Amino acid sequence: MAQKSWLFTSESVSEGHPDKVCDRISDTVLDAFLAADPHARVACETLTTTNHVSIAGEVRGPETVLKTVDDLVREAVRDIGYEQDGFNWKTLEIVNRLHQQSADIAMGVDEGEKGEEGAGDQGIMFGYACNETEELMPAPIQTAHRILRLMAEDRKSGKEPRLGPDSKSQVTLKYENGRPVGVDAVVVSTQHGEDVDQETVRNIVLPYIHTAFPEGWSVPEDRIYINPTGRFVIGGPDGDAGLTGRKIIVDTYGGAAPHGGGAFSGKDPTKVDRSAAYIARYLAKNVVAGGLADRCLIQLAYAIGMPEPVAVYVDTQGTGKVDEAELARVLRETVRLTPRGIREQLGLLKPIYARTAAYGHFGRAPDADGGFGWERTDIADDLARHFGERRDAAE
Repeated sequence: MAQKSWLFTSESVSEGHPDKVCDRISDTVLDAFLAADPHARVACETLTTTNHVSIAGEVRGPETVLKTVDDLVREAVRDIGYEQDGFNWKTLEIVNRLHQQSADIAMGVDEGEKGEEGAGDQGIMFGYACNETEELMPAPIQTAHRILRLMAEDRKSGKEPRLGPDSKSQVTLKYENGRPVGVDAVVVSTQHGEDVDQETVRNIVLPYIHTAFPEGWSVPEDRIYINPTGRFVIGGPDGDAGLTGRKIIVDTYGGAAPHGGGAFSGKDPTKVDRSAAYIARYLAKNVVAGGLADRCLIQLAYAIGMPEPVAVYVDTQGTGKVDEAELARVLRETVRLTPRGIREQLGLLKPIYARTAAYGHFGRAPDADGGFGWERTDIADDLARHFGERRDAAE
């Protein structure tokens, strides 16, 4: 028998979390290459620890960009807000081990005779959407992101200087019959100033928690846990080493949907780990926005060097209003799912990636310059019309 009520939890981490510092640096390097050459190839990995950043990976693009990497790193760290003894944008050591891309990989993914690039690697990618929130995202992860974004906005504007860059949130919601109906627990841990006591930290953070939830939702005070381990002054890479790509569930759906395993940050759009996950989200979101399902999970599978996906799978989790096999066929006909087709559909060869490095790659408003273009719902009406016309004809 299907479970009718349950608790579900998702977490988020801020831009100052050590792993997210690495994601930001890797995507900043990617943006710099794409700004100089939209067809640059980048696979950039970053490690951080106490007052140190190491970068490694392969690129194909202007040599002039490689010469600016140190400046790019320092600017990214400065923007995040790190100017503390153990991690300071002015004084940190930077080791740059980026090198030219392997000719073997390049041969497999470069444009072929039919004007299509092959996928940059094999792999499976998932996209998901549901109607729990206006953004068509699962409510726990969306709320966990919102808490930290509100805190970061006030910290960086100077409105709340007592908060530090490193923070984490966790939201547990109550579900009944597949819908979120209330809040069970909220956990927030945040870095803070040396002279700020725990009671003050709680009073600072509480308003952000209450603001993050929709109107009418109450959070039980005895189920709010703020800095439960106590003092949190030393944070960021000084407190814990960071690596690119270690927060893939934070980046996507908070565990509410599967993840193919590949990270996003530091990878150009020929890497289907990133671009195919974006197009899968785009398709799933348009299915839900078009009223064809309340929830939609899409899986795409690729082989290295091959342009077309080897498989497309659609699962509307019992909420679909149309046949799933037919929906998969229509989606594949509507959007070209080759790396080049994805790039053109979503406008991915632009310097739009540093902004994705924290607070989720999905559930964000599309930007005028093409950022978060995978969040558009511009084919939802066409999908609804197609299936509406098919239903009309059947009747």
